[in-house]
Amino acid sequence: MTIRPIRSEADYDEALAEIDRLMGATPGTPESDKLEVLVTLVERYESEYWAIEAPDPISAIHHVMEARGLRQKDLAALIGSQSHASEVLRRRRPLSLAMIRVLAREWSLPADVLVREYELATG
Repeated sequence: MTIRPIRSEADYDEALAEIDRLMGATPGTPESDKLEVLVTLVERYESEYWAIEAPDPISAIHHVMEARGLRQKDLAALIGSQSHASEVLRRRRPLSLAMIRVLAREWSLPADVLVREYELATG
């Protein structure tokens, strides 16, 4: 396989097949160098065409709670009260800066995800 830019799904599939073939190449060999270049090209292609957008803050909180077996009372303990936790999870109250800070610190949630804009429930 000649190394060239990945411009199509066919190119992408070909690059993945070659990466699979080269996995385990001995470091410092031409095969290892080729593997490194192909991985870089695939990463670039994926970031351009298959970018995964970060979740909105409330979806991220729900995901972390589910993954870690946390409940609304655990969130309430961090952000002040059961009613605040309920309102945040139902999108009736926006996250405050203080809430974002504590969630980032205590649950290791990325602050850049928590500060993203999201829609609140109406009505």
